[in-house]
Parts: sequence; structure tokens; C-alpha cells
Amino acid sequence: MSRFAADLPADVVGLPRRMRHARRYGFGYFLHRYARNRLALTGLWVVLGIALAAIFAPWLAPASPIKPDFGNLLRPLSAAHPMGTDDLGRDVLSRVIFGARTALLAGVISVGIAVVAGLPVGLLAGYYGGRLDDLLMRLTDAMLSFPFLVLALALAAILGAGLDKALIAIGIVFTPRFIRLSRAQVLGERAQNYVEAARAMGVGDGRIIWRHILPNSLSPIVVQASLDMAGAITAEAALSFLGLGTQPPTPSWGSMLNIAQAYLSTAPWMAVWPGLAIFITVLALNLLGDGLREALDPRLR
Repeated sequence: MSRFAADLPADVVGLPRRMRHARRYGFGYFLHRYARNRLALTGLWVVLGIALAAIFAPWLAPASPIKPDFGNLLRPLSAAHPMGTDDLGRDVLSRVIFGARTALLAGVISVGIAVVAGLPVGLLAGYYGGRLDDLLMRLTDAMLSFPFLVLALALAAILGAGLDKALIAIGIVFTPRFIRLSRAQVLGERAQNYVEAARAMGVGDGRIIWRHILPNSLSPIVVQASLDMAGAITAEAALSFLGLGTQPPTPSWGSMLNIAQAYLSTAPWMAVWPGLAIFITVLALNLLGDGLREALDPRLR
């Protein structure tokens, strides 16, 4: 058996060489590589579970997440309230479930803003180079020189309180990462033979960038996006904790922690459950991102 065949799954070894090559780099082979990482697979299932809970929150939550119940203030864990109630008698479990919507919304939208804004800039800067590249990189370096949360807080304070403004602030802070990453990918791809061949055939720059270079540069961008979603959820929780993100009574894990800090000695469950939700979600997204990185890294094929 050849060294190439020895690295493949048992059901692939008997296939012709060309078919084995397709399986080695196809979507099925990617799924096989990803599934070999048990922690990454666990992270994927946890993220899917949280997403389903967020989607079906109105049917899963046992009570209203925003309606006060003054007859059940600060109730401990019970059959009626598995995670207890808060200072206004609201069911903590319901607020944690609905808070998943805010968290996932923060991860998807803020990272989406960063990708949409940073990817084209990085592609153009890396492909054309010159003074435009120098200017953009200096601006990017200046933004990256600030601590992440400090810059997010400053932008959120300028834009004002509210979830939508917080997501814009987080997206702006993440944008330089995708500018630098996409630029680095373009610098590595533009000298490849397929780009030179496309130029020799008279293919325009726009087609070369969007139809040839971009598809070959997406893998690290997808991995970075999955990892940054965890950072975006943490940032949204921090901004909501400080009153610059999600505004009451909308449930948010960060704002729940802000309220809970006054009741740590009398009702610790108010802080335990939203804190645990943040921890599990961020850990699962990091595991998912690590699995994607291993499965998409050509050096590990």
C-alpha cells in the first residue's frame, strides 16, 4: 500500500487514484476529517443546540422573559422555576433561553459586518499594493494597537446605547483582522501560476480577484470568522454589562450579570446561569473553530 493510500479512510483505498484524489479534497473528506476531532464535534453539536434553543425560544421558555411577577421575587431553584427567579420575579431559565438569541445575533451580525467591510479592502490592498496598500495597512495597524474592549467601549460610547449600535461597534473593531488576513491570503495567491495564466489569457483583475483568488482564500477567513463569533459574544456581554449594549427589559446574558451583581450573596443563581451560558457558548465556538482549522489546513491533509 502506498503512503498516500495509507493516509486515507479504509473505504477510499480501493478507488482509482483520480477518484481518491477527489475524495481527499472533497466535502465528504472534510466532514471525515472534522468528525475525527471529538472535541470539535462536541462543540458543533453544542452550538447547534444553542441555535435551536434560540430559534424555538417562545416554545421552550416556560414563562415570559420580560413580564415581572412580584409574587415570586428571588425564588431559588424549584420545579416551577428550574433556574430560580430574579429581582423582578422573572424566570431565569426563560431569560437565559431568550438571551441566546441576543448572543447569537451579536456573533453573526458583528462578524458579518467585519467580513463584508474587511474582505474587499484586504483583497484590493493585497492585489494592487502600492501606496493604497501602505495607507490601509497603517490605518489597520493603528486600530489593532488599541485593546479590543477599550476600542469597542469607545465606539459604543460614541454611537450610543443599544444592541444595534453595539453590534456596529464590535463589527468595526473586528474589521482590521479580516483586512490583514485577506490581504495576506492575496499576497500568497497572486504569484501562483493560475493567476499568471489568467492574466496571460486577458482575464480582467476583477474576475481574477473574485472568481479565482477569493475562493482559494476563504478557508482561513471562515475559521477566523467562527473564532471571532466567540469574541463578539463576549464583547456584547461586556457592553451590555456596562449598559451600552442590550437595553432592559430585553434579555441579554451580560445585562443579567449586571443585575445579578447586587444579589450575589442572596441569590447567586442569578449570576451562575448567564455566566455559565456565556462560558459554554464561547467554549463551543472555540472548539468548532479549532476543528475547522484542522480540517481545512492543507498542511495536515
